[in-house]
Amino acid sequence: MLKKKVEEILINQIEKEAYSSNLYLAMAVWADTNGYEGTANWLYAQAEEERIHMMKFIKYVNERGGKAIIPAIEQPPADYKGITEVFAQVYEHEQYVTELISGVVGVCLDEKDFTTHNWIQWFVTEQIEEEASVAAINDKLRLLGDHNLYMFDRDIMGLRGQVPASAE
Repeated sequence: MLKKKVEEILINQIEKEAYSSNLYLAMAVWADTNGYEGTANWLYAQAEEERIHMMKFIKYVNERGGKAIIPAIEQPPADYKGITEVFAQVYEHEQYVTELISGVVGVCLDEKDFTTHNWIQWFVTEQIEEEASVAAINDKLRLLGDHNLYMFDRDIMGLRGQVPASAE
């Protein structure tokens, strides 16, 4: 059985993962409608991965005797100045999610919920990987400047790698 504080922070994380999915979906739509097919595909895949994360939280809360709540989700921004802005915001967002996951870890430790603490470690590792992946993309964009965005867009799916089997 989940302790109340642990259940509350996990339910909060459900909303954050849903927002993350919608944010990347909105970014993908922007990229798709502005001719950046590779970037759009990368972002569509990220949106789906975030939805899978949300489902992991929902299932965990329910399996541990809590009751997941499906929240209303704030509408994400729909317009961006360019790919550089999109990926700068993706990186900022991933850093924010890392802080949130760290908060979950902290509550688990405070509440001595070592089962959930163990379970959340997958997300700790996932955030390390996500931040590193997006930082590498931003490094490539800095090297390119405003040139060769066609090549970047064409090659971005190779930068993403495969969705880990544990995310499914």
